[in-house]
Amino acid sequence: MQTILIVIHLMVVVALVGVVLLQRSEGGGLGIGGGSGFMTARGAANALTRTTGILAIAFFVTSLGLSILARYGERPIDILDRMPGQTEQGGTGGGSGVLDQLGGGPAAPTPPSTDGSTTPAGPAAPAQPGVPSGQ
Repeated sequence: MQTILIVIHLMVVVALVGVVLLQRSEGGGLGIGGGSGFMTARGAANALTRTTGILAIAFFVTSLGLSILARYGERPIDILDRMPGQTEQGGTGGGSGVLDQLGGGPAAPTPPSTDGSTTPAGPAAPAQPGVPSGQ
């Protein structure tokens, strides 16, 4: 339904632009006068004015219809909720969310040393290649 309404809306928009461009300039717009057209002045003014009004009403109706469909239609599916390999039943409950899959969680706390010193126990972790070590 929404696709049909979008197609109708686009056809109305193209027709409205065409009809507005066909209308004769009233005067002085960008310095171009309204030269001779393919229709008589009075007949063209009445037909084009009426057509413009009808197309404008159709534009507003289709715009309102599209906004109502967007508001009360189906809920959009969030792309972040559909990760590959994730089952339909698995939500964000058991640590299977997007951020959990990225890694880089909180660092494990260092256990306190038994001798009262403030230096961490055990060997220092080797520096990663390409990362400055601060020395």
